[in-house]
Amino acid sequence: MTSPQLPGQRPDDANAMEVEQDSLPSHVAIIMDGNNRWARARGLSGARGHRAGVEAVRAVIQRAAERGVQTLSLFAFSSENWKRPATEVNALMELFLMALKREVKKLHERNIRLSIIGEQRGFSHAIQKHIQRAESLTANNTGMHLVIAANYGGQWDIAQAARRLAEQAVAGEISPSAIDEVQVDQAMGEGAYVPPIDLCIRTSGEQRLSNFMLWQLAYAELHFSPLLWPDFHAQAFDDALADFCRRQRRFGMTDEQLEAQGA
Repeated sequence: MTSPQLPGQRPDDANAMEVEQDSLPSHVAIIMDGNNRWARARGLSGARGHRAGVEAVRAVIQRAAERGVQTLSLFAFSSENWKRPATEVNALMELFLMALKREVKKLHERNIRLSIIGEQRGFSHAIQKHIQRAESLTANNTGMHLVIAANYGGQWDIAQAARRLAEQAVAGEISPSAIDEVQVDQAMGEGAYVPPIDLCIRTSGEQRLSNFMLWQLAYAELHFSPLLWPDFHAQAFDDALADFCRRQRRFGMTDEQLEAQGA
């Protein structure tokens, strides 16, 4: 007897995955890396590499929604990326603004909710305005939650959550003794709650977290793909899901306890 196929998987798909739906990750996060190297290998500008990366974003969003992923988080622009050459930063900002103008309506039509997390005051007024419009337009959508981390750093996220809780304690809204992991978790994401990550994918062969969602990654399974981001499409995403489904997640427990739970 075979297990049910992934939602949307055709029987004749190459490397078809057959897994139980409840074994799939609820929250997948991706560190999208390799746009510049992809462009250099083809004699192209870095901006061309980032534009090629947008196609991979579209493909992965579609496949994640098809597979029933509840939350998909993408690391689009770190707080450290401002250090890159001005021409590349400007190209990234133009792409970000273009995506906010052109892609959000498509997300809304597919019932996808969009949240942008990060220090938004670092962006231009135009980008901030379109972020607000995009989040307002999709706020009531009930499908997949797409989280874009832009001008974001994991340490910054933890620090701003601590600041928010400290302000509430000073105002007498909460007791300092009541602050625990649950309180901190709910204060993360600058108001857009992001649940714990089940699977974190990083492309381009690099094996580090680069200050991405450090709190939410506490018990995540890590998948490192050798593919540069523009080459990472639907099948590569399915391969990462298959890798996740082969893992045994312990959460501090022993094999015996896990076996007893599954009995």
